[in-house]
Amino acid sequence: MPKVPPPSPPASSPAALDIGALPASYEAGLQELEQLVAELESGQLPLDQLLGSYQRGAALLAFCRDKLQAVEDQIKVLDANGLKAWAGE
Repeated sequence: MPKVPPPSPPASSPAALDIGALPASYEAGLQELEQLVAELESGQLPLDQLLGSYQRGAALLAFCRDKLQAVEDQIKVLDANGLKAWAGE
């Protein structure tokens, strides 16, 4: 009896999970994320689009968090270098 190869697992390559290019800025990412959340919460998306929209939202959330963390890290470095509190005139 000929051997039958086992079924191949679902594709998990980066191309299979392509969620599009990341935005150019934090603000653009946040705006797109807010729009996606509104669409998801509306309940009007077809089932086929829900998973893709959720994946895109997760990628945008990670992008925005990374941008915020980078700014927070830069502020910590500036504070450590002796920034003085500003006294208004």
